[in-house]
Amino acid sequence: MKSASRRRAAASMLAFTATAALALTACSSGAATDTEAPAEGGAADSVKIGLISSANNYWGGCMQGGVEAAATENSVELLVANSDGDAAKELSNVEDMISRGVDAILLNTVSVDALQGGIQKAQSANIPMYMIAVVPQNLDDVLGATIVDLNGVGGMAAGWITEDAAGADATAALVVGATGAASDMLAAGFEKALPGSISVVANQPGMYNRAKAMEVTENIIEANPDLDYLFVLNEDMAAGARAAFDGAGAQNVKIVTMNGTEDGIAAIEAGSFSATISDSAAMLGATSLENALALLNGDSDQKVSAMDVKLITEANLDEAIPFCSL
Repeated sequence: MKSASRRRAAASMLAFTATAALALTACSSGAATDTEAPAEGGAADSVKIGLISSANNYWGGCMQGGVEAAATENSVELLVANSDGDAAKELSNVEDMISRGVDAILLNTVSVDALQGGIQKAQSANIPMYMIAVVPQNLDDVLGATIVDLNGVGGMAAGWITEDAAGADATAALVVGATGAASDMLAAGFEKALPGSISVVANQPGMYNRAKAMEVTENIIEANPDLDYLFVLNEDMAAGARAAFDGAGAQNVKIVTMNGTEDGIAAIEAGSFSATISDSAAMLGATSLENALALLNGDSDQKVSAMDVKLITEANLDEAIPFCSL
């Protein structure tokens, strides 16, 4: 396995790779596509890994770009499929990876509820499954996982709002992605960490889509004209929410979001967002592949590793973690 310093040699190409990955999966029917070939030797000499992503969006493109960069560095043959937020398609993608003889599957699941069926299929075929971003309760079922502490991220957002409210009564709402998996964990962590003085008045799915997030935010502010805070589960949706607030004359609603993209950091600097929780989708992808290889090769026994996150406000913009580069 290549070192992190050698992996950085590919970083200059990663933004292009992520964009290309997003374009590829956006026009895919979901069937696996070969995106990397081994640098040396034939396919028989290489490890073949299947990546199944959950959705076509910027986060997914950056995560896939990180996996692809690490695959190139480690001479891994990589097959890629996208489930488009559809649990049935996720199971079909698992079956397709099995039929194509992969040595392991990297899975970013659509839903924790849908996860067990895919795990059972992979176990029956003796193909280890490595989880990206979330992990099942029973670690014996999977090879391992690289995770973001989603409950903790939700708690960080709630912590900023709690500090800003300074003990006063306030109202908050959420615009999540799609129900299931990451959205549920983030929302649960957020609501659990809020004090009793802050009431959650709405929780609506924005489907990781700016226009949809704008639409549901318009409904939220119409029903709750005195809303104080909104937690939005990515910055693209948060831009739609900001537009909805501005159109309704609700410029004083403070938005906390997550990702730490260049656009998100610029929005904090401009005052459109109050805070974001920064992480690296690209590093999550690269680390997932490298950790899976280490476990497959017997070079590691660490089943779960957690990615760094950082709360970013106008006071520490320079501390944001690069989102789509290694």
